[in-house]
Amino acid sequence: MMNPRFFCLALFFVAPVTGCSRPAATIDVSDNDWPWWRGPGRDGKSAGASPPTTWDPMKNVVWKSPVPGRGHSSPSIWGERVFVSTADEEEKTQSLVCFDRRTGRQRWNTLIHKGGLEHAHKKNSQASPTAAADGERVYVLFLNGGNIVLSATNLEGDILWQSPVGPFKTEHGYASSPAVYESLVLVSADSLSGSFIAGVDRKTGEVVWSSPREDGPTHGNYAVPMVGVVAGRPQLFIAGQLRVDSYDPRTGERLWYVQGAPAQVVANTMAFEGDFVYVSGGYPEKDILCIRADGQGDVTDSHVVWREKQAITYVPSPVVHEGRLYTVNDGGVATCFDSKNGNVIWRERVGGKLSASPILAGGHLYCPAEDGTTYVLKAGDHFELVASNPLGEGIFATPVICGGQIFLRTHDHLYCIGNVEAALDG
Repeated sequence: MMNPRFFCLALFFVAPVTGCSRPAATIDVSDNDWPWWRGPGRDGKSAGASPPTTWDPMKNVVWKSPVPGRGHSSPSIWGERVFVSTADEEEKTQSLVCFDRRTGRQRWNTLIHKGGLEHAHKKNSQASPTAAADGERVYVLFLNGGNIVLSATNLEGDILWQSPVGPFKTEHGYASSPAVYESLVLVSADSLSGSFIAGVDRKTGEVVWSSPREDGPTHGNYAVPMVGVVAGRPQLFIAGQLRVDSYDPRTGERLWYVQGAPAQVVANTMAFEGDFVYVSGGYPEKDILCIRADGQGDVTDSHVVWREKQAITYVPSPVVHEGRLYTVNDGGVATCFDSKNGNVIWRERVGGKLSASPILAGGHLYCPAEDGTTYVLKAGDHFELVASNPLGEGIFATPVICGGQIFLRTHDHLYCIGNVEAALDG
């Protein structure tokens, strides 16, 4: 259970801190790696070699390894290591597991927490946040003992520090992944009360800044913060609680906000391209928005470029690429929008229910459904279903695509899917 002294520290750190800064810490990420949620570019797009578009339980499976426990987090990949967070509800444990990228062999399994598990929705898990790696450390978030706790291990699985970032009052559990930016790990906690967003020092676990956020009227929120250089400046974006907010990721200062949209509850991650961000939600309101991200203060009436209410996506995150915004929503409806004006270019049902987010690679969208079938769609101005690939195991985790391979987590296993002959020759 959480040490009471840590709980007091967490309460202290929720107070807003202003004027804090840390020197930048550059992270060099290869196209062959996928170190955190939504990938190297934080955009759900793979820039490396194209992966296969067809597979089944026997075809193009490089390796398949059992994953202990259960979790909806995606794999994170750095070099020859694949990191996956997981939880065993019977044993009441939350852990970080490392697999060998080439063979699928389990390298280590580090216990992060014993006890302290909180209630979670049946479509959530006790290990939904995706871990983040920076080449020296791996950062993993868990809701435990009523607190959001960020832990760091080295690449061999030794725990370096654990930081209770703040208290969290849950409705359906916790799902937000950490975002690494310069010297900080960015953490969001949109709770039933006491919501906040914080920047934690990567080396020490010290909470450098923490800014309070507005609580939602009746629900919590499950969106993942997204950070990127948009409209010429670094910005940290998060949506939900009936607003869209942009922060300075170095200090936590709010830069701009849109009120009343897109929904009380957002369970996906915003997309961005050029000077614009794209956000979809959720529950109970239904909206997709395009917002020009060069504003200051309240930009509700000045910077919303377009708004759409049809085929919104709640849990799966949107992808924007070369002037096209792609969504594949929870009900299996895929839509291609003109990202400049919101006009629908095409909209088709691909089948199945989705909780995972689509990934764009090699000109295709990879969209796993909850029943274990991954639909591969052609990205472009005309709808084309390229393949339907069943594995026979349920999928809630978003796939990872890098180095020409697909790392796909099912309920019980981690798959590496790729060109088997090339993998054996290598």
